[in-house]
Amino acid sequence: MTTKFEDVAHQSFDYVIAGGGTAGLTLATPQEYADGIEMQWPRGKGLGGSSSINFFGFGKPPAEDINDFERLGNPGWNWEHLNSAMHKLEGFVRPSEEMLARTQSRVGLWQLGTEGPLKITFPPVINAVDGITLFNLGIPPAPNPASSSCKGAYLGPNTHDPRTYTRSYATTAFYLPNKDRPNLHVLTFAHVVRVVTEPTASGDLVATGVEFLHDGKTYVANANKEVILSAGALKSPQILELSGIGDPKVLDKINVPVKVNLPGVGSNVQDHALIPVGYELKDNAAFETFDLLSDPAVAEEHLQLHNTLQGLHTQGVVGYAFCSLDMVTDKAEKMYIATKETITKRLPSCSPGLQDQYKVELDRLRFGRPVVEILTFPGNISKPNPPTPGKKHISLHAGNHHCLSRGTIHCTTNDPLQDPEFDPHYFEEDIGTLIRNCGPYIMSEKRKKPDLQILVEAVHFIRKAVATSPLKEIVAREVNPGPLAEPGNEEQMRTWIRRNFYSPWHTSSSCSMLPREKGGVVDPSLKVYGTTNLRVVDLSIIPIHIAAHTQAIVYGIAARAADIITEAA
Repeated sequence: MTTKFEDVAHQSFDYVIAGGGTAGLTLATPQEYADGIEMQWPRGKGLGGSSSINFFGFGKPPAEDINDFERLGNPGWNWEHLNSAMHKLEGFVRPSEEMLARTQSRVGLWQLGTEGPLKITFPPVINAVDGITLFNLGIPPAPNPASSSCKGAYLGPNTHDPRTYTRSYATTAFYLPNKDRPNLHVLTFAHVVRVVTEPTASGDLVATGVEFLHDGKTYVANANKEVILSAGALKSPQILELSGIGDPKVLDKINVPVKVNLPGVGSNVQDHALIPVGYELKDNAAFETFDLLSDPAVAEEHLQLHNTLQGLHTQGVVGYAFCSLDMVTDKAEKMYIATKETITKRLPSCSPGLQDQYKVELDRLRFGRPVVEILTFPGNISKPNPPTPGKKHISLHAGNHHCLSRGTIHCTTNDPLQDPEFDPHYFEEDIGTLIRNCGPYIMSEKRKKPDLQILVEAVHFIRKAVATSPLKEIVAREVNPGPLAEPGNEEQMRTWIRRNFYSPWHTSSSCSMLPREKGGVVDPSLKVYGTTNLRVVDLSIIPIHIAAHTQAIVYGIAARAADIITEAA
């Protein structure tokens, strides 16, 4: 399906794109502030990238989260423009009226595009745990989850093809329909080493091609117009650094000559954090969960059922709630005050770019914007206690989508086949000692961190919800944390979360779109500062994270970039 090697090596093209999706199967470094755990960061290493291995969820962030991009110094990067770009790619297929009635889904408010190549729909079966849980937790329905307002509970669609209930992703939507175009050449088994550049009279660099490895040998694909890096938040900064674009301190250590002094490369890294609370269900729970697939005979049965568009493999992750802090805890105001006081004290020592971001993060807390995610999953994902064989389980996830901690992704060697060091600095940000009189809610300098404490409060919320109808009628016991974190023991709870949370693989911002003097790597046209024709187009460019799963926005970034590049051509 892809082009031949000899049609690319040392040939010239108008545009050379490095990356057919996100890349690399990686392992972060031990996390100092999370009890030394190592966090797996799997990525899709193949055509389509991580859209070929994700959980299908297609959800959009609040409009204000996107408008924050513009607020941070990026004219034109607002909700209206980005949503319009996403809309053109969307091929939403409305589910049947029977399914709508059965699940009480408000699909009429799903203002998605219907003519695009990316198929989006609801699974034919909505598991009861999704249907009954979120709408009975006291969380109001989201006003319009696909068009600017996802605050509240909703059932979300998946990137499924409704004809076959197989994955609709970048390869099926965009590559296969265009694979025979004479002006498109896709080379696989080619590992990008660096961008080849030359200096100009103005002092900026012009990208002339991309150097890559194939079968142990080095080749170059020449670019007549532009080079575009789309290797993902984990790999795009590595390629820039190996190309001599980055922080001189990093480049000196790996013996790469500095061509563009750009300290923002590989900094400002952000991620989401999720902790699943696991529950064993009573035997009379009248729905199927993914636990059943642990039995080989049952697993084979459901593979066969899928051929007739039935069975567990037609289900997806569809139950979401995005909540402001006050929706999950009565301590929201005190937590905001504590966070504001600590950040205000620290602002003078922060970089200008981080100062601006922290002011935005404080506004998100202050004005009740979505910060916490509650996600349902029909099966056990929780740790460390194992599930009971033969039993059904559910996992209710608590997520923090606006973490204050900022990490780094940097090369430790000039060997392009070695992964850079991934250090997201999970839970590093300390909320500090609360000086003001906030009653019993006093922050300990060493123990309370805003990123961690938000998850603690969200887990308390989940426990309260499970203790009320209708969940209490179907839940037999709490598996995790269970006795590892007894109610009322905050230190046990924090320890359990630090040791058992996970990343939903939404790493972003390692090549942030910000003003150069504020730590930016790319400008609003996505061009790398100090270059004339090198762009980055992937999740690494967003300057501050969003309250949403990231598949939709990555497609939006690509579509917006296509418009920008076409207009410039």
